[in-house]
Amino acid sequence: SPLQAEQHGTKRPEPSSAKTLLDIGTRRIFSSDHDIFRESARKFFQEEVLPFHAEWEKDGQVSREVWEKAGQQGLLGVAIAEKHGGIGADILSSAVVWEEQMYVNCTGPGFSLHSDIVMPYIANYGSEEQIKHFIPKMTAGKCIGAIAMTEPGAGSDLQGIRTYAKKDGNDWILNGSKVFITNGWMSDVVIVVAVTNREAQSPAHGISLFLVENGTKGFIKGRKLNKIGLKAQDTAELFFEDVRLPASALLGKENKGFYYLMAELPQERLLIADLALASCEFMFEETRNYVKQRKAFGKTVAHLQTVQHKLAEMKTQICVGRAFLDNCLQLHADKRLDSPTASMAKYWASDLQNSIATQCVQLHGGWGYMWEYPIAKAFVDSRVQPIYGGTNEIMKELIARDIVSD
Repeated sequence: SPLQAEQHGTKRPEPSSAKTLLDIGTRRIFSSDHDIFRESARKFFQEEVLPFHAEWEKDGQVSREVWEKAGQQGLLGVAIAEKHGGIGADILSSAVVWEEQMYVNCTGPGFSLHSDIVMPYIANYGSEEQIKHFIPKMTAGKCIGAIAMTEPGAGSDLQGIRTYAKKDGNDWILNGSKVFITNGWMSDVVIVVAVTNREAQSPAHGISLFLVENGTKGFIKGRKLNKIGLKAQDTAELFFEDVRLPASALLGKENKGFYYLMAELPQERLLIADLALASCEFMFEETRNYVKQRKAFGKTVAHLQTVQHKLAEMKTQICVGRAFLDNCLQLHADKRLDSPTASMAKYWASDLQNSIATQCVQLHGGWGYMWEYPIAKAFVDSRVQPIYGGTNEIMKELIARDIVSD
C-alpha cells in the first residue's frame, strides 16, 4: 500500500515540512504513481484551463473543447471501472484531479461532479445498456453529466421534492422544475430525482431516479443563474413539462432512488471537503507569496509579527485539516468512510475554507478586493461550499443523530 511505499528510499514528507503545501511527492496516502498522474493533471490545468478561465467567466460557462481535452488526458471517469468504460484508477487518483483544479483556482469546469457524483450512479445502478450508452462518452468528455435534486422549494429537505413522474403504460410522464444545477446548461444527460409513489409510507420510499437526455421533448433549460461566485460554472434551472420517458430511462429500481442517494452522498461530501482543503492550501501559498513581496512602512508586510502569527495559525489549521482529510480519503479508498465522518469532513473543511479566505483577503489589503487578484475569486467561490452538497447545518444534524441514537 502507499502507506508502506517509500520514495527514492526515503519516506514521503508531510505537507507541514515540505517547501510548499502544493508540493508533489508529499502525503502518505499517495504513491509515486499518483505523483506521476498529478504532474500530468497539473500541466493540464495550467495549460488548458487557467489561460482561458477569465474568458469563461465572462461567458458563464467553459468550452466544450476543454471537456474533450480532459477526456483525452484521462482526467474524467478516473475512478470508474475500466470494464464499464472508465479509466479504472482508484479514488485517490480522482482526488488528485479535484485538488489540482483547486490549485489553479479555476472553478468553472464541473469535472468532479461529472466524474465522481454523476458517473457512479450510472456505473453502480445502471443497466448494462445504460452503462454502455453513457459511460464511455462521459469518460471521453463528449457527454456532460449533471444531477438534478434541488428544487425552488426543496434543498436540504430532499424528501420535500415535488417533481413527479407518473406511469403511462410502459412510459413515464415527468413534470417539475429544478434549480442550482451544476453543469446544467451544458449537460447532455441529467439524473433527475422525482417522486414516483405519492402514497408511500414516507417520501423516502417513493423517490426514483431518471436519466433525461438533452433534446428530449419537454425538457427545457431555463437560464444560467447569476451567482456571486463560480462565475465560469454553468449552473442552471431546468424545467420538465410532460416529458415522456421510456421505461429504459429509469435508473436502478423504481422507488429506490432515496437509498441510492444516501449511499452515494458520503463521496459527494468527501469531494467538497477535499476541494475546500485544497483551496485553503492554494490561498495560503498565494498569500504567503504576496506578503513576502508587498512593501509597507519601509519593509515587506511579512516582516510584521502580526502577519507572521496569522500565517503560522493558518498553516497549522490547514495541516491539521489535511491530516483528517487524508485519513478520510484513505478510509474511503478502503470503502470504510461512513456518513457521519464524511459529514464532519465536509462541514469542518468548508468552514475552514471560508475562514482562510477571509483572512487571506485581509492580508492582501485593498488589492484582495480586486477581481483580477486570484484571492478575490477564491473568496467568492468559497462561500457556496458550506451550502451545497447538504448545508453545514444538515451535516451537524447527521453527526448529532449518530451521537444521540440508541
